[in-house]
Amino acid sequence: MMWPHAVPLVDYVLVGHLTLDLLPDGSSRPGGTVAYAALTARRLGLRVGVVTAYRGPADYAALEAEGVWVTGVETPTLTTFRLEETDAGRVLRLTARGPQLHPYHVPQAWRTAAIAHLAPVAQEVEPAVVQVFTRGMVALTPQGWLREWDAEGRVRPGPWPEAAYVLPRSAAAVVSEEDLGRDPNRIAELARQCRVLVVTRGAAGADLYWQGRVYHQDAPQVPLVDPTGAGDIFAAVFFARLYWTRDPVDALARATWLASQSVTRPGLAGVPTAEEIEAALGVPRPIPPGL
Repeated sequence: MMWPHAVPLVDYVLVGHLTLDLLPDGSSRPGGTVAYAALTARRLGLRVGVVTAYRGPADYAALEAEGVWVTGVETPTLTTFRLEETDAGRVLRLTARGPQLHPYHVPQAWRTAAIAHLAPVAQEVEPAVVQVFTRGMVALTPQGWLREWDAEGRVRPGPWPEAAYVLPRSAAAVVSEEDLGRDPNRIAELARQCRVLVVTRGAAGADLYWQGRVYHQDAPQVPLVDPTGAGDIFAAVFFARLYWTRDPVDALARATWLASQSVTRPGLAGVPTAEEIEAALGVPRPIPPGL
């Protein structure tokens, strides 16, 4: 998506791939952390920009319809995941992968955004992107850096050799226990390198690792329709609230509540409504222009 004049200023910029998610019933839908988090941040009252890869306007139509700005790389191949139901549980397969996202893909005007959210899903974000954001808070959902896949595309937890480079340059990170293989040693390792780390645990809530302590937040028990995107919604709320208040414990509670509401609806319909946001946060607090 190109603009005839200057690139618009944004408060919250995301870097990562939009995806096509193939479901067990044969249907498909748009996905990716950037989709869920961008729509959530927009509904929080923020100006949002996304750096991604796309085949054409249809891939980002849902974002554009809500006022999210999209730029990046046009590609014939959209990152695609297939969700399969097996006797051993759900299996995620990577069936196609779009191009890498590099520092030069980030518009100059977006490099001073208040919040920069790096959101890889398939190792597509070059780690050096963390260095281009010079003014605001850099936040991570490193799911895609923590993944590897075999020759058949089966996704599993993998090593993250760049963690020691990326994490000290960030203010906060949100990751699920599944991404870490539920390995307490890996959680402890990330917590040592990250100023603020949250590990989400699905219906069991989330744990915050901050200043050498662990804070647990229970999640409300709600009817489960679709957990897809709940962690991404959690992250966007947590990062925005952390920026506004500098209080990770407060951000943990509010993000957990809003993410729990999201699982009661399928796909992008799980993005928080205005009523839910008001119930959790009160009146949104947009970032003043120029910050």
